[in-house]
Amino acid sequence: MKFIGLFTFILFFFFANNLYSQSSRDTKEIVAESSKLRKAVDTKNESAEADSYYNIGETYFNSGNFPKSEEYFIKSKNIYEKLNDKKNLEKVTRKLAQSQESQNKLKDAVSNYESASKIGYSKASKKMNSNDASRIAAPSVSQKAEAIQSNIAISEKENNKEDLVIGYSRMAEVNIENKNIPKAEENLNTAYKISKEEAPQQALAINQKLTDLYVENKNFDKAIEVKKKVLKEDFVKENSKKEVEQIQELADIYIKKDDPKEAINLLKKSYGIALEKGHTLEAQKSVKKLDSLYQESKNIDESIGLYRDFLGKLPDLVSKDKSLVDEKILEDTEQKIQQLEQEKKLKDELIRKKNLFNYSLIVALIILIGLIFFIFRTLKKVQIKNKKIALQSLRREMNPHFIFNSLNSVNHFIATNNELEANQYLTKFSKLMRGVMENSTEDFIPFQQELDLLQNYLALEKTRFADKFDYEIEVDESLNTQSLKVPGMLVQPFLENAVWHGLRYRTTKGFLKLKFEKSYENLKITIEDNGIGIEESKKQKTEHQKNRKGRGMKNTLERIALLNDLYKQNIECKITDKPNSQGVFVEITYKLIH
Repeated sequence: MKFIGLFTFILFFFFANNLYSQSSRDTKEIVAESSKLRKAVDTKNESAEADSYYNIGETYFNSGNFPKSEEYFIKSKNIYEKLNDKKNLEKVTRKLAQSQESQNKLKDAVSNYESASKIGYSKASKKMNSNDASRIAAPSVSQKAEAIQSNIAISEKENNKEDLVIGYSRMAEVNIENKNIPKAEENLNTAYKISKEEAPQQALAINQKLTDLYVENKNFDKAIEVKKKVLKEDFVKENSKKEVEQIQELADIYIKKDDPKEAINLLKKSYGIALEKGHTLEAQKSVKKLDSLYQESKNIDESIGLYRDFLGKLPDLVSKDKSLVDEKILEDTEQKIQQLEQEKKLKDELIRKKNLFNYSLIVALIILIGLIFFIFRTLKKVQIKNKKIALQSLRREMNPHFIFNSLNSVNHFIATNNELEANQYLTKFSKLMRGVMENSTEDFIPFQQELDLLQNYLALEKTRFADKFDYEIEVDESLNTQSLKVPGMLVQPFLENAVWHGLRYRTTKGFLKLKFEKSYENLKITIEDNGIGIEESKKQKTEHQKNRKGRGMKNTLERIALLNDLYKQNIECKITDKPNSQGVFVEITYKLIH
């Protein structure tokens, strides 16, 4: 008979190698959530992804598959942590702790209860999690009872029936430790009443605890009464698998009570329901228990007949067994979820590498742009510096022709024994040279200093050509000669040209007028003479003069170009012969600088 029993077990194992079977409803829920999970991953909705993992974990938890529930709660928790979703993070962390506690992973459970308490999304849940952590770690039964009682009070206040059932069930465990059986019975009955409508799976677990309590205390009649009571509940009668399991549990009580006859009747009944409804695993359990009872009573014929009946009906039984299909569906679903996670991992890795490449490229471009900008800026600074050096060099250059002529004039005064004129001329000349040198380091000097230099210069030229011209300097009263700044000695070369190339060739005394006036936001400078004019001056030049390149005007035009480039002054210069009279008209305009 043992051989037949072993053969049957192996045959059954071939059809159902997983001793844990899932109900169709739970399977449907997990399959539905896996579809939602796929959608969440495809749309990159991490919140929905975490919700799906949590719901799958909760389905496994409610069906008693705590290792699987832990696996999915951890996945959900990791995503909620990433999203910093405190409400859901607290919820899943508590569930994870409960799952670990159910597997006797007490250290991990305490850690997660404490983590949930620290998140503290609500005061009530914070206190409950703290109490649960204290309860597991508590060294005494009284401390455990205190923590449980606190949670019961919070659950009643919050109308949290799930935690209320857990609280009464745990209080019963404490009562059992204290040998207070009546109180344990009372708390388990209370837990059962609360859970039977809201959480049937919890109700069955509570009922089993109460049954076990009576059996351990040899109170078989009460245990039978409790088990018969649960068999009358709608949530058992509507679930044939649960009904078979409970009948088997009842039969076990009768066996312990030493009533094999009633146990055999119950096991036959459970076997008949299992065959009719297609519960292969439950049918096999009933056969094994019946075989054991038959062997004890030496009823070999009944045992052989039972196994023949089971083997004959096994193919039909397996074909009707939805749990086997559910197991296959669950297995496929698990594989799909794992494949989905692998795909996501690969996508995330590709995205990470792509982002790394993009960020590296962006950084490289930024460095390149920064380098180009630095080089451009350095070159710009060098250009500006070179232009300023060039401008400074041009400022320091006086017209060599002017200096040469000035020294010749001094020599003339000495040769004619006109020491007084020579001394006066040298004094004015040295004063002019000193003023030019002092201001040669600045691109712009105060207008008053420029006026003093130009007056000094014209006074020198007047001394040399006293019978050739008179001059006048007119300054607009609206110009602030102290605060206004102008380019130093910019006008001097135009005055020199007017004297040396225009006025000194007159047969009669000429006139030179220098005028400064404000024109909107610009300074307008005009130089007007009645000399021989530009065209006539060109005609009177000797071959030597024509071949000699003048530096004065060239330097001045270069200075104007540099000032416009460096300071955006927009200096404009116009030199024309007077249209209706003899002489030259010069007009210079640039922005006022204060």
